[in-house]
Amino acid sequence: MKKLIFLLLSSFAFGQDNIHSHNLENSGNFEGKIERINSFPSQFIVTRTVDVWLPKAYTATKKYNVLYMHDGQMLFDATTTWNNQEWKVDEVASKLMEENKVNDFIVVAIWNIPELRHMDLYPKKPYDLLSKAWKERLQDEIQKSHFPFDATKINSDNYLKFIVEEVKPYIDKTYPVYTTPNHTAIMGSSMGGLISMYALCEYPEVFGKAACLSTHWVGFLDFENNPIPESFFRYLTKNLPNPKNHSIYFDYGTATLDASYLKYEYRVDEILKEKGYTDSNSKNLKFEGENHSENSWQKRIHIPMEFLFKK
Repeated sequence: MKKLIFLLLSSFAFGQDNIHSHNLENSGNFEGKIERINSFPSQFIVTRTVDVWLPKAYTATKKYNVLYMHDGQMLFDATTTWNNQEWKVDEVASKLMEENKVNDFIVVAIWNIPELRHMDLYPKKPYDLLSKAWKERLQDEIQKSHFPFDATKINSDNYLKFIVEEVKPYIDKTYPVYTTPNHTAIMGSSMGGLISMYALCEYPEVFGKAACLSTHWVGFLDFENNPIPESFFRYLTKNLPNPKNHSIYFDYGTATLDASYLKYEYRVDEILKEKGYTDSNSKNLKFEGENHSENSWQKRIHIPMEFLFKK
């Protein structure tokens, strides 16, 4: 079991607000160190926690790659998550670095706010490609199912601005990191997969790499003649950046919610090929029997991590 002890580390000015960073030390099997900002100030989105994970051998005398990740509260400590599962990002990343399989990197883990998660992470421009009739039908179905989503409040463009214009400048200033796209990656699962794809397309000058696990192509729950997947594929066809200096990883399981993605995966393969991506700079991997959960993603995150930062 992981026990995390909070120690005040530092505070300093950030715009008109103060960021208070806390150092999470380990008294169990926690690998490395986390510096936590409990309420990262933003003019774009609702304030939330941001964790910065640093590897055990972290030193200010060398530079690091940076991996931005979504759903930050699910990544490190199963004793505090809603479903008692975690990605084990600290253990997996530490092992890869110790085995010299990847270039060293830090992880910037952005927490979600559960009731806002779908609005924050649903890519706005693909949604705008849907017809008015489909938008109205979808909103009716969403309201009937009491799903926590309001299409009029899609905020993904501002969520990305938060990362690019507020979080990244802080990280670049505070830590010894490379700041260029070829050293900057973004990763998430499900809705986090969609927003990672969207980040690569919207900010190719910021993110050179993205990893999208169990990407939630159906948008909500799947149904017959669902137009949402094709809206994402139309967007990707137009906006996926140059494969010469960008790379993207997709994957999917075959059980639970991931099973609903299977009939759409051929479109992902088609688009990657059409846009000039090859096996060297893209993946779309199938994991037979794996489901839509942190436990499943934990089993395979070493694969996208190696894809993003392989030596």
